[in-house]
Amino acid sequence: MPSIDVNGTTLHYIETGSGPETVVFSHGFLMDHRMFDHQIAELATCYRVIAFDHRGHGQSAQCRTPFGMYDLVDDAAALIRQLCDGPVHFAGMSTGGFVGVRLALRAPELIRSLTLIDTAAGAEDQSAMKQYNQLLFAVRLIGTRPLLGKVMPILMAQPFLTDPARTGEVATWRKRIVNLDKGSIYRFGKAIFNRDSVLDALEALTTQPPTLIIVGEDDIATPVAQSRKMQAAIAGSSLVTIPRAGHSAPVETPAAVTDAMTGFLAGVSTSAG
Repeated sequence: MPSIDVNGTTLHYIETGSGPETVVFSHGFLMDHRMFDHQIAELATCYRVIAFDHRGHGQSAQCRTPFGMYDLVDDAAALIRQLCDGPVHFAGMSTGGFVGVRLALRAPELIRSLTLIDTAAGAEDQSAMKQYNQLLFAVRLIGTRPLLGKVMPILMAQPFLTDPARTGEVATWRKRIVNLDKGSIYRFGKAIFNRDSVLDALEALTTQPPTLIIVGEDDIATPVAQSRKMQAAIAGSSLVTIPRAGHSAPVETPAAVTDAMTGFLAGVSTSAG
Protein backbone atom coordinates (compact mmCIF):
# COMPACT_ATOMS: atom_id res chain seq x y z
CA MET A 1 0.00 0.00 0.00
CA PRO A 2 1.50 3.38 -0.98
CA SER A 3 2.08 6.21 1.46
CA ILE A 4 2.30 9.98 1.29
CA ASP A 5 3.97 12.54 3.58
CA VAL A 6 1.56 15.33 4.52
CA ASN A 7 1.35 17.89 7.29
CA GLY A 8 4.18 16.38 9.33
CA THR A 9 2.88 12.80 9.22
CA THR A 10 2.75 9.82 6.88
CA LEU A 11 -0.58 8.52 5.59
CA HIS A 12 -1.05 5.16 3.94
CA TYR A 13 -3.71 4.86 1.27
CA ILE A 14 -5.05 2.62 -1.44
CA GLU A 15 -5.90 3.62 -4.98
CA THR A 16 -8.03 1.58 -7.33
CA GLY A 17 -10.43 1.90 -10.23
CA SER A 18 -10.43 4.47 -12.98
CA GLY A 19 -12.63 7.22 -14.32
CA PRO A 20 -12.70 10.96 -14.92
CA GLU A 21 -13.72 11.68 -11.31
CA THR A 22 -12.28 10.60 -7.96
CA VAL A 23 -13.97 9.41 -4.78
CA VAL A 24 -11.97 9.81 -1.55
CA PHE A 25 -12.96 7.77 1.52
CA SER A 26 -12.17 8.91 5.06
CA HIS A 27 -12.87 6.46 7.91
CA GLY A 28 -13.93 6.75 11.53
CA PHE A 29 -12.19 6.54 14.91
CA LEU A 30 -10.75 3.08 15.72
CA MET A 31 -11.38 1.89 12.14
CA ASP A 32 -9.32 2.09 8.94
CA HIS A 33 -9.88 2.30 5.18
CA ARG A 34 -11.00 -1.35 5.08
CA MET A 35 -14.36 -0.38 6.56
CA PHE A 36 -15.24 0.78 3.02
CA ASP A 37 -14.22 -2.44 1.22
CA HIS A 38 -17.71 -3.04 -0.20
CA GLN A 39 -18.22 0.54 -1.36
CA ILE A 40 -14.73 0.71 -2.87
CA ALA A 41 -15.22 -2.48 -4.88
CA GLU A 42 -18.47 -1.22 -6.38
CA LEU A 43 -17.46 2.37 -7.07
CA ALA A 44 -14.12 1.41 -8.62
CA THR A 45 -16.01 0.25 -11.71
CA CYS A 46 -16.82 3.89 -12.56
CA TYR A 47 -14.46 6.04 -10.52
CA ARG A 48 -10.90 6.39 -9.45
CA VAL A 49 -11.10 5.61 -5.73
CA ILE A 50 -8.68 6.62 -2.96
CA ALA A 51 -9.12 5.53 0.65
CA PHE A 52 -6.62 6.55 3.31
CA ASP A 53 -5.87 5.70 6.92
CA HIS A 54 -5.92 8.60 9.37
CA ARG A 55 -2.79 9.19 11.44
CA GLY A 56 -2.64 6.65 14.26
CA HIS A 57 -4.83 4.15 12.37
CA GLY A 58 -4.26 1.31 9.94
CA GLN A 59 -0.78 1.52 8.47
CA SER A 60 -0.39 5.29 8.82
CA ALA A 61 2.14 6.85 11.19
CA GLN A 62 1.45 6.79 14.90
CA CYS A 63 0.58 9.96 16.81
CA ARG A 64 3.51 10.86 19.04
CA THR A 65 2.47 14.41 19.96
CA PRO A 66 -0.88 16.15 20.61
CA PHE A 67 -2.81 17.60 17.68
CA GLY A 68 -6.24 19.01 16.93
CA MET A 69 -9.27 18.45 14.73
CA TYR A 70 -8.02 20.83 12.06
CA ASP A 71 -4.75 18.94 11.73
CA LEU A 72 -6.85 16.05 10.41
CA VAL A 73 -8.57 18.44 8.02
CA ASP A 74 -5.17 19.67 6.82
CA ASP A 75 -4.02 16.04 6.40
CA ALA A 76 -6.92 15.31 4.07
CA ALA A 77 -6.56 18.58 2.16
CA ALA A 78 -2.86 17.95 1.55
CA LEU A 79 -3.54 14.38 0.40
CA ILE A 80 -6.17 15.53 -2.09
CA ARG A 81 -3.94 18.30 -3.43
CA GLN A 82 -1.03 15.90 -3.96
CA LEU A 83 -2.97 12.97 -5.42
CA CYS A 84 -5.85 14.60 -7.31
CA ASP A 85 -6.03 17.05 -10.21
CA GLY A 86 -9.37 18.57 -9.23
CA PRO A 87 -12.23 18.44 -6.76
CA VAL A 88 -13.27 15.04 -5.41
CA HIS A 89 -16.36 13.28 -4.18
CA PHE A 90 -15.48 13.09 -0.49
CA ALA A 91 -17.10 10.36 1.60
CA GLY A 92 -16.47 10.42 5.34
CA MET A 93 -17.76 8.25 8.16
CA SER A 94 -17.79 9.68 11.72
CA THR A 95 -14.35 11.35 12.02
CA GLY A 96 -14.21 11.32 8.22
CA GLY A 97 -17.42 13.31 8.21
CA PHE A 98 -16.03 15.77 10.77
CA VAL A 99 -13.19 16.27 8.30
CA GLY A 100 -15.49 16.51 5.28
CA VAL A 101 -17.70 19.32 6.53
CA ARG A 102 -14.67 21.34 7.62
CA LEU A 103 -13.00 20.77 4.26
CA ALA A 104 -16.12 22.14 2.57
CA LEU A 105 -15.73 25.28 4.66
CA ARG A 106 -11.94 25.71 4.51
CA ALA A 107 -11.17 24.45 1.01
CA PRO A 108 -14.40 24.28 -1.03
CA GLU A 109 -12.39 24.05 -4.25
CA LEU A 110 -11.40 20.50 -3.24
CA ILE A 111 -14.96 19.19 -2.85
CA ARG A 112 -17.24 18.19 -5.74
CA SER A 113 -19.73 16.44 -3.43
CA LEU A 114 -20.01 15.22 0.15
CA THR A 115 -21.25 11.92 1.51
CA LEU A 116 -21.53 12.15 5.30
CA ILE A 117 -22.03 8.81 7.06
CA ASP A 118 -22.84 8.36 10.76
CA THR A 119 -21.38 11.72 11.66
CA ALA A 120 -22.23 15.21 12.92
CA ALA A 121 -21.41 18.86 12.28
CA GLY A 122 -21.88 19.93 15.89
CA ALA A 123 -19.55 19.75 18.86
CA GLU A 124 -19.46 16.54 20.89
CA ASP A 125 -22.56 16.09 23.02
CA GLN A 126 -21.65 17.03 26.57
CA SER A 127 -23.62 14.15 28.02
CA ALA A 128 -21.32 11.75 26.14
CA MET A 129 -18.08 13.57 26.93
CA LYS A 130 -17.73 12.20 30.46
CA GLN A 131 -17.99 8.62 29.21
CA TYR A 132 -15.59 9.22 26.31
CA ASN A 133 -13.01 10.95 28.52
CA GLN A 134 -13.15 8.05 30.97
CA LEU A 135 -12.64 5.58 28.12
CA LEU A 136 -9.71 7.58 26.74
CA PHE A 137 -8.09 7.74 30.17
CA ALA A 138 -8.42 3.97 30.44
CA VAL A 139 -7.09 3.44 26.91
CA ARG A 140 -4.00 5.47 27.78
CA LEU A 141 -3.32 3.21 30.75
CA ILE A 142 -4.33 -0.26 29.61
CA GLY A 143 -5.06 -0.16 25.86
CA THR A 144 -8.26 -1.11 24.10
CA ARG A 145 -8.53 -4.87 24.78
CA PRO A 146 -10.14 -4.62 28.26
CA LEU A 147 -12.57 -1.99 26.95
CA LEU A 148 -13.95 -3.84 23.94
CA GLY A 149 -17.13 -4.71 25.84
CA LYS A 150 -17.90 -0.99 26.12
CA VAL A 151 -16.48 0.14 22.79
CA MET A 152 -17.97 -2.37 20.36
CA PRO A 153 -21.66 -1.58 21.19
CA ILE A 154 -20.91 2.10 20.56
CA LEU A 155 -19.34 1.36 17.19
CA MET A 156 -21.77 -1.29 15.97
CA ALA A 157 -25.40 -2.19 16.61
CA GLN A 158 -26.58 -5.46 18.09
CA PRO A 159 -28.00 -6.94 14.85
CA PHE A 160 -24.44 -7.01 13.52
CA LEU A 161 -22.64 -7.93 16.74
CA THR A 162 -24.95 -10.86 17.52
CA ASP A 163 -25.46 -12.27 14.01
CA PRO A 164 -24.00 -15.83 14.01
CA ALA A 165 -23.23 -15.51 10.31
CA ARG A 166 -21.00 -12.50 10.92
CA THR A 167 -18.94 -13.58 13.92
CA GLY A 168 -15.84 -13.64 11.72
CA GLU A 169 -16.28 -10.00 10.74
CA VAL A 170 -16.83 -8.97 14.34
CA ALA A 171 -13.72 -10.86 15.42
CA THR A 172 -11.68 -9.20 12.68
CA TRP A 173 -12.66 -5.71 13.78
CA ARG A 174 -12.05 -6.57 17.44
CA LYS A 175 -8.52 -7.70 16.54
CA ARG A 176 -7.84 -4.56 14.53
CA ILE A 177 -8.98 -2.32 17.37
CA VAL A 178 -6.91 -4.23 19.94
CA ASN A 179 -3.80 -3.78 17.78
CA LEU A 180 -4.07 0.02 17.69
CA ASP A 181 -1.37 2.00 19.51
CA LYS A 182 -2.85 3.21 22.79
CA GLY A 183 -0.98 6.54 22.79
CA SER A 184 -2.15 7.32 19.27
CA ILE A 185 -5.75 6.49 20.11
CA TYR A 186 -5.67 8.63 23.23
CA ARG A 187 -4.34 11.65 21.31
CA PHE A 188 -6.68 11.08 18.39
CA GLY A 189 -9.70 10.82 20.69
CA LYS A 190 -8.75 14.05 22.44
CA ALA A 191 -8.58 15.81 19.08
CA ILE A 192 -11.95 14.70 17.74
CA PHE A 193 -13.98 14.82 20.96
CA ASN A 194 -12.91 18.43 21.57
CA ARG A 195 -13.90 19.57 18.08
CA ASP A 196 -15.84 22.77 17.48
CA SER A 197 -19.32 23.08 16.03
CA VAL A 198 -19.60 24.15 12.39
CA LEU A 199 -23.39 24.00 12.07
CA ASP A 200 -23.81 27.77 11.93
CA ALA A 201 -20.99 28.12 9.39
CA LEU A 202 -22.61 25.51 7.15
CA GLU A 203 -25.94 27.32 7.29
CA ALA A 204 -24.21 30.55 6.25
CA LEU A 205 -22.58 29.04 3.14
CA THR A 206 -23.95 30.63 -0.02
CA THR A 207 -22.64 27.82 -2.22
CA GLN A 208 -22.80 24.30 -0.82
CA PRO A 209 -21.65 21.04 -2.42
CA PRO A 210 -24.25 18.40 -3.27
CA THR A 211 -24.52 16.40 -0.05
CA LEU A 212 -25.84 12.97 0.89
CA ILE A 213 -26.25 12.18 4.60
CA ILE A 214 -26.46 8.52 5.64
CA VAL A 215 -27.12 7.35 9.20
CA GLY A 216 -27.86 4.05 10.88
CA GLU A 217 -31.17 4.19 12.69
CA ASP A 218 -29.52 2.66 15.79
CA ASP A 219 -26.42 4.88 15.78
CA ILE A 220 -25.53 5.65 19.41
CA ALA A 221 -22.43 7.79 18.88
CA THR A 222 -23.99 10.21 16.36
CA PRO A 223 -27.75 9.64 16.55
CA VAL A 224 -30.23 10.33 13.76
CA ALA A 225 -31.04 13.70 15.33
CA GLN A 226 -27.49 14.86 14.52
CA SER A 227 -27.97 13.94 10.87
CA ARG A 228 -31.24 15.86 10.77
CA LYS A 229 -29.41 18.93 12.07
CA MET A 230 -26.87 18.61 9.27
CA GLN A 231 -29.62 18.21 6.71
CA ALA A 232 -31.22 21.42 7.96
CA ALA A 233 -27.87 23.26 7.83
CA ILE A 234 -26.79 22.10 4.34
CA ALA A 235 -29.17 23.44 1.72
CA GLY A 236 -30.43 20.80 -0.71
CA SER A 237 -28.90 17.87 1.15
CA SER A 238 -30.68 14.52 1.34
CA LEU A 239 -30.91 12.09 4.25
CA VAL A 240 -31.01 8.30 4.10
CA THR A 241 -31.65 6.33 7.30
CA ILE A 242 -30.45 2.72 7.25
CA PRO A 243 -32.57 0.23 9.25
CA ARG A 244 -30.83 -2.11 11.73
CA ALA A 245 -27.53 -0.25 11.43
CA GLY A 246 -25.47 1.43 14.11
CA HIS A 247 -22.49 3.78 13.96
CA SER A 248 -20.57 1.75 11.38
CA ALA A 249 -23.19 1.40 8.67
CA PRO A 250 -20.68 0.81 5.81
CA VAL A 251 -19.54 -2.32 7.66
CA GLU A 252 -22.84 -3.43 9.17
CA THR A 253 -25.09 -2.85 6.15
CA PRO A 254 -22.64 -2.49 3.27
CA ALA A 255 -25.08 -3.03 0.40
CA ALA A 256 -27.53 -0.41 1.66
CA VAL A 257 -24.78 2.20 2.02
CA THR A 258 -23.33 1.35 -1.38
CA ASP A 259 -26.75 1.61 -3.04
CA ALA A 260 -27.35 5.02 -1.48
CA MET A 261 -23.94 6.26 -2.59
CA THR A 262 -24.13 4.97 -6.16
CA GLY A 263 -27.54 6.54 -6.69
CA PHE A 264 -26.36 9.86 -5.27
CA LEU A 265 -23.12 9.95 -7.22
CA ALA A 266 -24.90 9.08 -10.45
CA GLY A 267 -26.86 12.29 -10.06
CA VAL A 268 -23.91 14.58 -9.31
CA SER A 269 -21.15 13.27 -11.56
CA THR A 270 -20.50 12.46 -15.18
CA SER A 271 -18.60 9.21 -14.63
CA ALA A 272 -21.41 6.88 -13.54
CA GLY A 273 -24.00 5.19 -15.65
